[in-house]
Amino acid sequence: MNPALYKAALERISGLFGEDATGHDVHHTLRVYRMAMRLAEAERADRELVGLAAMLHDADDPKLFGTGNGLPNARAFMDEQGIAPVQAETVCTIIGEVSFSKNGSKRPSTIEGMVVQDADRLDAIGAIGIARTFAFGGNRGQAIHDPGRDTGTSIAHFHEKLLKLKDLMNTEEARRIAEERHRYMEAFLAEFQDEWDGKR
Repeated sequence: MNPALYKAALERISGLFGEDATGHDVHHTLRVYRMAMRLAEAERADRELVGLAAMLHDADDPKLFGTGNGLPNARAFMDEQGIAPVQAETVCTIIGEVSFSKNGSKRPSTIEGMVVQDADRLDAIGAIGIARTFAFGGNRGQAIHDPGRDTGTSIAHFHEKLLKLKDLMNTEEARRIAEERHRYMEAFLAEFQDEWDGKR
């Protein structure tokens, strides 16, 4: 991704996310960008498309913005930067195929989409994924854990989504990284349960 476009994208997302405390902040976007570029190199994907989609993948996230399905923030940025309409549409397609809540186990239609989806999902697991889960839950007023509830708590989120992500990775390198991060989460949950039950 060319430096001028990267700088402009960084400025835009910094303005959009501000002081976000849900785990969907600028640092999340930059981690997704770095991982997506790493995976793009391994998969020989189009780095310009991957870079743009990674930088803008949360710019219209319905959890954060009431912008609907048209991706107006992402589209406005690309229009301002003179991104060709065909390329902009491809980036929007990639962004639309990233979300777990919208797409579940459905694979993206291009290798670029697979790479960005993998990068976003990798940031949801492992040590940072654990931290982001509790940041989001706290921000939304969720309890940490309630043994009587299967949903609506931070611990429940691991079972609803995060522990499933390892088997949903698209690329070989992402699967390798996910294995390690998955084991870390399993160890954390085992320790958490032991402490919760007073065994430690």
